[in-house]
Amino acid sequence: MGTATDRGLQFYQLKRNIMERFSFNTLQSGLRVSGGTQHLRRHFKGQAALFLIGLFFAACNANNPHEKSEAALQQEKDAVLATIEKETEAFFARDYDNWKSTYVQEDYAFQAWSNRDGTFDSSVGWENIDNTVGKYIHDNPEPVSSHPIVERKNITFKFYDENVAYLTWDQFNSDREGEVFFHSKEVRLMEKIDGVWKIVCVSAFWDFKNLISVDKLPDIRRMDKESRGKDKI
Repeated sequence: MGTATDRGLQFYQLKRNIMERFSFNTLQSGLRVSGGTQHLRRHFKGQAALFLIGLFFAACNANNPHEKSEAALQQEKDAVLATIEKETEAFFARDYDNWKSTYVQEDYAFQAWSNRDGTFDSSVGWENIDNTVGKYIHDNPEPVSSHPIVERKNITFKFYDENVAYLTWDQFNSDREGEVFFHSKEVRLMEKIDGVWKIVCVSAFWDFKNLISVDKLPDIRRMDKESRGKDKI
């Protein structure tokens, strides 16, 4: 829409054109500028000016929706991350119901992660995820966190539409004593169901060899939360 000065000039010119056209049409229609007719004319000109102002600002908002779309995008990002954080917190709290509520409970749900010995584990379909992780929660009900500090950085979002989101990020996971951190590359596929974001896919690739000392935590926390600008989604 240009600068504020440009918009002001556009508004002035538009108003002038409409007023000139209104005056010409009034004379052409046979109205005479005298007495009550002049008062009526001033009234209609005032109404026309108000109508014009409303149209002008409506056009500004319609042609420059950037601010509104940015706020809506950030709201969706926050909702996605809230589900991811809820899943982690519920797992370590051994809160089965809240943990379960964060997943898409369908046969296309998926989990995979790497192990210390170079192997990997995976579960395909909600039933298998529940039989693996859900069973672990039931078998180990004591709320103990093996990774009391979890930092998520360099998050990259991609929204394919209003109901599907893809994320990657760097995750730093402390050991139980909080002395070292394990670095992992994380991937999530999210689906919005009935207005709530749910986890479809969890993929986690952990580096168990190159440990990070706890004195690097301030450096980790200084990293950008997002790896790309908000307008590049």
